[in-house]
Amino acid sequence: MGMEMSKKVKARVTNDGLKGFFGRAREHARKLDLGEKLVPEMTISFENPSDIMLILSPQRIRVLEFAKKKRGATAVSTLASGLKRDTRAVSRDVELLEQFGLLRTRYEANPGHGRRRIVEACAERYQLIATV
Repeated sequence: MGMEMSKKVKARVTNDGLKGFFGRAREHARKLDLGEKLVPEMTISFENPSDIMLILSPQRIRVLEFAKKKRGATAVSTLASGLKRDTRAVSRDVELLEQFGLLRTRYEANPGHGRRRIVEACAERYQLIATV
């Protein structure tokens, strides 16, 4: 079923590019050499800080926050009603956030109504970092 929220994964979205990637890789290697435990973390990096804003609009950040608050799986329709937004618009936002690994979805039976799309946050905490 994927990662459980109890694993306390942190998702970091940054624009530090290759320099940041190699810096993180060196730090992880140093910790492993010392026998230190690594905290589960995923990093999505953009070269240009304005690219982050193309992906993480204020509405999409609200989708992430709401999905995270639910502490588990929730239907796209529940997200939409909780955010007071159109279900199709929220569904498009969920698709984009899933493409970048910030959310994950699955389908489940919805008795009498076919199937419904279920959304889960991929991390307990999202950290957005932009350096200009």
